[in-house]
Amino acid sequence: MKAFIVDRYGRGKSLRLGEMPEPELREDDVLVQVHAAGVNMLDNKIRDGEFKLILPFRLPLILGNDVAGVVVRVGSRVRRFKVGDEIYARPDQNRIGTFSEFVAINEADVAPKPKALTMEEAASIPLVGLTAWQALIERAKLKKGQKVLIHAGSGGVGTIAIQLAKHVGATVATTASAANFDLVKSLGADVVIDYRKDDFSKMLKDCDVVLDSQSGKVLEKSLQVLKPGGKIIGIAGPPDPEFAKYIKANWVVGLVMRFLSRRIRKEAKRRHVGYSFLFMRASGDQLREITALIDSGIIRPVMDRVFPFEATNEALAYVEKGRAKGKVVVKIR
Repeated sequence: MKAFIVDRYGRGKSLRLGEMPEPELREDDVLVQVHAAGVNMLDNKIRDGEFKLILPFRLPLILGNDVAGVVVRVGSRVRRFKVGDEIYARPDQNRIGTFSEFVAINEADVAPKPKALTMEEAASIPLVGLTAWQALIERAKLKKGQKVLIHAGSGGVGTIAIQLAKHVGATVATTASAANFDLVKSLGADVVIDYRKDDFSKMLKDCDVVLDSQSGKVLEKSLQVLKPGGKIIGIAGPPDPEFAKYIKANWVVGLVMRFLSRRIRKEAKRRHVGYSFLFMRASGDQLREITALIDSGIIRPVMDRVFPFEATNEALAYVEKGRAKGKVVVKIR
């Protein structure tokens, strides 16, 4: 089968379009004929080798973390799906590879495709949808009447997180460029701050939750807008000791993560707020919850561009610029 492959880690290196064996089907797997695959900043970071410590992939590696397609074969223990079903998924972090013609996924990580969405629209949802769900619903336990700041509201995670937070009944503040104000307001943002000319930390206070996708100075300044007892959830790092435990990291990696997050954890503790790092996980059950919100019109995908499969490297370069509104997708069939 055709696939886009990482042969060696390297910043900005192009993926190789080549032939790879069709994936082996385990007894709990469905084999999916890929129709479309979402493109994420995570793909660039894996290609660049930024996650070598966290995700020790074996090279050569097929890249790609989002998929929408059709089930063409099922394992002997699969009960939820049958050949011909239209599905979407974020494969488990150890079994990525959606920039290809076929991918094998454990049925527990798969959900039926939302009926109203095209394959391309469906492929834009899983990774960012699950990230927003696990950050706001599972980790932060966001409630009606609370205030949340969502950084980069016009990005992939931001566009879904704004809609999810509004559905819960929260007051939503977000950062965006002036060109994207109308977009984020249409998704439900109550307060929109131009990150290019305004300082969000001087304009907001008493937030219950911050969803940070920027790290660095933005993460540090975000602590200032939280009320005591508030929570900041970082999806760009730095990884914390709890995450090291979750991935069963060896003591050296655990020590590195403790060191990398020491400053932000210390400052959070001083301000009586909580910091945690989130690396989203695959979940078919949570995707079904998101599907229900999509099918009822509560959440809609925001698409920037669809690239042909042959232009996957161009799609990665476009995403890397950080200017995409919502998601970028490659169309494979």
